[in-house]
This record gives sequence, C-alpha cells and structure tokens, in this order.
Amino acid sequence: MIRLLIFIIGISLSNTALAKPYKKKCPNIVFILIDDLGWKDTGYMGSDYYETPHIDQLAAIGVNFDQAYAPAANCAPSRACIMSGQNTPRHGIYTVGSSERGKAHTRKLIPTPNTVTLADSIVTLAEALKEAGYVTAQMGKWHLGDDPCTQGFDVNVAGSHAGHPKSYFSPYKNKDLVDGPDGEYLTDRLTNEAIKYISQQAERKDTPFFLYLPYFTVHTPLQGKEELINKYRKKGGEEGQNNPVYAAMVESADQNIGRLMDALKNVGVAQNTLVIFSSDNGGIAKISSQKPLRAGKGSYYEGGIRVPLVISWPGHIPAGKTINTPVASMDVYPSILELCGLKRKPKQPLDGQSLVALMQKDKPLKREALYWHFPIYLQGIHPVKDQARDPLFRTRPGSAMRMGKWKLHEYFEDGALELYNLENDPGEWHNLADSLPGIKKELHDMLVKWRFEMNAPVPDEHNPAYVAEKE
Repeated sequence: MIRLLIFIIGISLSNTALAKPYKKKCPNIVFILIDDLGWKDTGYMGSDYYETPHIDQLAAIGVNFDQAYAPAANCAPSRACIMSGQNTPRHGIYTVGSSERGKAHTRKLIPTPNTVTLADSIVTLAEALKEAGYVTAQMGKWHLGDDPCTQGFDVNVAGSHAGHPKSYFSPYKNKDLVDGPDGEYLTDRLTNEAIKYISQQAERKDTPFFLYLPYFTVHTPLQGKEELINKYRKKGGEEGQNNPVYAAMVESADQNIGRLMDALKNVGVAQNTLVIFSSDNGGIAKISSQKPLRAGKGSYYEGGIRVPLVISWPGHIPAGKTINTPVASMDVYPSILELCGLKRKPKQPLDGQSLVALMQKDKPLKREALYWHFPIYLQGIHPVKDQARDPLFRTRPGSAMRMGKWKLHEYFEDGALELYNLENDPGEWHNLADSLPGIKKELHDMLVKWRFEMNAPVPDEHNPAYVAEKE
C-alpha cells in the first residue's frame, strides 16, 4: 500500500514537473476532423458547388497543405494512425471490422487478420498531452475502442466504437450522448458541447486544453437540414458534385466551424489556440467526385487518400500560405508536440514528422517517401464510379508509396506494379511501369525495404474458396 502511494505521488509530481516549463508557451489545441470529406469538397480547394466560407477563412489565416494524405483510405485505420503517430503495420488496424470483405469466391488470398481496437500500450496524442499538463476532451466519432476516456481523454461526448450515427437528428440512439430536443441536428449539438467546454476551460487560464472534435458528418447516412437541401436542389451542380443532401451536410459542418471559431474569439483564447482542420480519408466517389483525382474512400488512388489539411495559430504559423510538399496526417502528432515545446516524447516510434520547420521556415522534410500498407480486402460500392482497378473491390491486398512526383502501387494477388507521374497525371490513368523500368525498380526496392523494416505482413496464402471463373 505504501509503495502504491509513493508511486501515485511520484507520477503526480512527474506530471506537474512536465507541465510547469511549458504553460506559458503551450497553446490550446482544437483538432477538427471531418468524416469522409473529400479533398475537393470545400470552396478553397476548388469546389464551385459546396459553400464553405468559414473553412475557406480558416485556410486564409493558416497554412494550407494541398498535397496532404490520410495514412489510410478508410476511417478506423486512418484515425488509429493519427492518434498514435504510427503507420498501420505498427498497430494492425487496417480496415473497419473484418479484413475478409466482399464475396469469398472472389478473394484470391487469405487477408491479414484485422485489429479493431487501438492497443492500450500505444501512447495516444491525448495521453502525451495529458502527461504534459493538458486537459483533454473528445467529442464525436472515436471508433478506436469502447471508451476514449481509457485512451487519454478526460471528457467524452458521443464517442464509442461506432463508425457512424444511427441518426443525425435527435433522438440519436447513442448511449454516449443524451438526446436533445426532437429534431436537434447532431453536428449542431456537438458544436454546442464544444463551445460549452471551451468557455469552461477559458476560465482556467493556467491550464491548456486539447479538444479533439471528430464530427460524424459527412459520413452516411446522408441526412441534412431540409432548408439547406432545398437550397442546393435549386442551385444545382456539375456531374459528380451535385448531391443536395451531401452538400447540405457539408454546409452544416462549415457553419458549425464558423460558430466554433467565433467562440474562441468571444472567450478570448483565439490568439493562443492552435486549430487543425482535416478529414480522415477521401470522399465516397459515388457521392462526391474528387476529379481530377481518381477514385474515393477505400481506394489507394489519390481520391481515396488525398485530404484537406489546414493548420492555424496566429502569430506562430504563417497566414495564407500554401505548401505543396506531400505530408500525412500522422505528421500532426509530432507537429503538435513541437509547437507545444514538449521535449519529452513518448517511448514509441513515431512515423510522422514534425511540419513546424516546413511551415515556419520552408525547411524541407527529411523523409524520402510516404508509404501505405493494406493487406486486406474492401468491397466495391459502385462498379463504375469507384474508378477502382476492378469492379468488385475498392481495395485488394497491396502497398503503395509516393516519392516526389512518383507514385507506385503493388498488388499482392498477382504481383502487379503500377507507376504514375502525379505531376502530369494526378488522375493515375497512365501506368508507366513498363516504360520506366528503372524508376519502377528503385521505388519497388524502397517499398520492399520499408515493409521489412516495419515488419509489415504480406498475405501469401491461397484462399481455397476462390473460384476464378465466377469473379
């Protein structure tokens, strides 16, 4: 008992000691993550259909990364990478649920088994900040376990293992969210909770806060406010971006981000708040086209993994700057640690790199390439609009990488390689693997070496249920 008491006191003193040196320079942090928002689903990224003036304004006062990537092409693995700072082979979360997606007789290989919960041994971003003296809150979609309060958060609103809401209108049927008045809109409600939390924390001037706000929107089911749906029905759009319900959801997200930014100003903490805005993966191709990028959520072509990313902190990060360097959402974790002046890093590998010197001084990143690994299957949604390699799956087992302007895909079922020059062909329609064998080999050698270093599993066992003629 005495040992336990000494241990608890020691941990408490350790946390206090960590927090003291940084309190004056540590910003508050608001991390806004929209679910399934595509790279081109905002005005500042080029859409003429979706109206996002508040998100556009956030981009105008911060740094916009126009070649930012999700670390995975769908929800759970991407969020696991963001929260851990680690690539998928380290935590084993490759997809949502089972890795055996699609019909068994169309799968040539036995895929790598999937992990569905982020291990407690992994130090999340929230845990790293909490150790440094932050108070932490999660409001919205967690998707990495049953209770985010076991993974570094002091407060949880609506977060669980669930990947999407049962309804965007109250009653929500969410055990972690008390229902509001009938018809209350979920995106509005989460913002109300966030504003309340910000107002409470603003009074604690000596304690910085970390608010992780992963909105459920714009994930299916598609449900928007009727007045906004009617607005977009009248407005109309172009082919691929003309769904009025989805557009209504995008605008509701934008309106609430505007409310959130106003709240930061109203309580006097805007100048000392780091705001990060992004999406967990590309948009669903059937719902919103990312043209000129190919495909969408679930695919490792550009439309499935390219995402919006904005980072803003007045006086510390340049305003209105656009960076073309390829970066990844895993970079957020080490970037936050550096911006907060936290020199004590978690005792685990971080695969992301800090973007601070790139943002502040245009200093190039040290890494050679970005990598993705997906030893699993993910069934198709629409045989044509998915723009996948074949009509049955958005993803078959494989890996991908990007180095400079070059992008390489490898598929484990047949050993095929695809090579693209993203400068000339951002849509990845012209495979150069046969015409540029030297570049293909260089990149493939790097990809194989990376997999070896990461101990990334490569499925090679034949699926006895596979029937070629029935594909």
